[in-house]
Amino acid sequence: MSLSLRDQLLKAGLVSEKQARQAERDAHQRNRPKGGKASPPPAPAPAREAQARKAARDQALNRAQQEKAAARAATAQLRQLIEQHRVPRVESDDWYNFVHAGKVRRLPVTPALRAQLVRGALVVVVCEGRYDCVPPEAATRIAERDPAAIVPLPAAATAAEPPRDDDPYKDYVVPDDLVW
Repeated sequence: MSLSLRDQLLKAGLVSEKQARQAERDAHQRNRPKGGKASPPPAPAPAREAQARKAARDQALNRAQQEKAAARAATAQLRQLIEQHRVPRVESDDWYNFVHAGKVRRLPVTPALRAQLVRGALVVVVCEGRYDCVPPEAATRIAERDPAAIVPLPAAATAAEPPRDDDPYKDYVVPDDLVW
C-alpha cells in the first residue's frame, strides 16, 4: 500500500504534525477561487421571466401603497385645515338646510351664522362625512387640496343655472334665508 506524500514525510521525520496541517491549510487556500464567492450560474429563461414578473408586480404594489399614503396625507392635511379654521359648533334648535350629494343636510346655526352663510362670509365644507363652516380664505386653501370638500351653496347653484322656459315658478323669487 502506498502512503501519501504527507505520511511519508511524517514517517521520515522531515516535517512535524503541525507543519503538515499548516501545509494542507495553505494548499486549500491556494485552490479556492479569488474574489470572494463565485458567481452563481445564470438562471434559466423561465426563472428570469418569473423574476421579471415578480419585480413588475412588486413595483405596482409599491406604487399603490405610495398612492394610498399620499391620499391619507392629503386627507390629514384637509382635516387639519378644517380643524384649525372652522367656526365652533353651536347648540341650537335652528338649522341651516342645504343639499349635498343629492340629499338634504343640515347644520345647527344661530341667526348670525345663518346670515353669514347666506352672505357668503362662511362656507360649508365636508371632511369624512362631517360638515363644518369655515371662512372663505380657508375654503380656498381647502379647495386647492380637494375641490369636492367644498359644499356649493344654493344661491351659487341657482345663479349658475338659468331658469327654464317651461318652469311655471320662474317669476317667483325664493329668498336665500328661507327656513325649510
